[in-house]
Amino acid sequence: MTLDAILFEPGSLDGIIYIILAILLGPPAFLSFIGFLLFYNRQRKAGKVFFILAGIYLVVGLGICGVMMSGF
Repeated sequence: MTLDAILFEPGSLDGIIYIILAILLGPPAFLSFIGFLLFYNRQRKAGKVFFILAGIYLVVGLGICGVMMSGF
C-alpha cells in the first residue's frame, strides 16, 4: 500500500507554474513583437491584425490559465 503511494506521489510541482505562465504570456508577447515590427515597417494593417490576435490570445489565455492556476 505505501509503495503505491510513493510511486504515484508527484513530488514538487513548482515547474508547472512556469510552464503555465509561458503558455499564458509567451505567444501574446511574440505576436505583439511581430506586430511592432510590421507596424514600424509601414505594413500598418498587418501590424494591427497581429496586435488584435495578441490581445485575443491574452484574454483567452488569462481565462483558461487563470482558472487552472486558481484551482477551479
